[in-house]
Amino acid sequence: MSILSKFSFKDQAFKLRESAILDATTTVLSGKGYDLMTMDDVAGAVGISKPSLYKHFKSKEELVGEAMIRLLDGAIEQVAAMDPALGPVQKLSALLEWALRVRLGGGLPFLPSTSPHVRDMLMRNVKYMLRVVKLNRQLEALVKQGQKAGLLNAALPSDVILFSYYARTCDPAVEFLSKFSKMSDDDIVRHMLTVAFQGL
Repeated sequence: MSILSKFSFKDQAFKLRESAILDATTTVLSGKGYDLMTMDDVAGAVGISKPSLYKHFKSKEELVGEAMIRLLDGAIEQVAAMDPALGPVQKLSALLEWALRVRLGGGLPFLPSTSPHVRDMLMRNVKYMLRVVKLNRQLEALVKQGQKAGLLNAALPSDVILFSYYARTCDPAVEFLSKFSKMSDDDIVRHMLTVAFQGL
């Protein structure tokens, strides 16, 4: 085996473990929340020692930041992969459907927390903020196109529509319906999309 392939294998193994750590972080976060989550929880969920976890991530803040960055990367990839023939509201609906399915699968909402500590921590994370700005610009453009085409309420400021849209990605109704109703995930998503774009 050459030195290059040996290093490549080590890099791949490192990346795979990192991905498993971020999966575990997402699961623990969605169950416990940021304040109650510990590095011990994440290490235990992955099945590694805490020192091994610290080789990948130096702190809980860094770990949560990377989990949120991965979510935003997924959203940006979803937007990039959309059929250009789709209209602006169809694209917004498709991305919201993806975000709701991520949530129902145990993932994180776009808006990470109402905790000022978490917000401040993420605001200091340059990698996270660059992705927030990129996704926000893309979605704001879709909102404005939708308003111009008469598909979204032109009397509302675009920010009101945009932040209401983000709020739908962390609507607690998703968890309540999943836990207490007899609806399938498909039905929950369909009804949530109806509420988001057509009202009650």
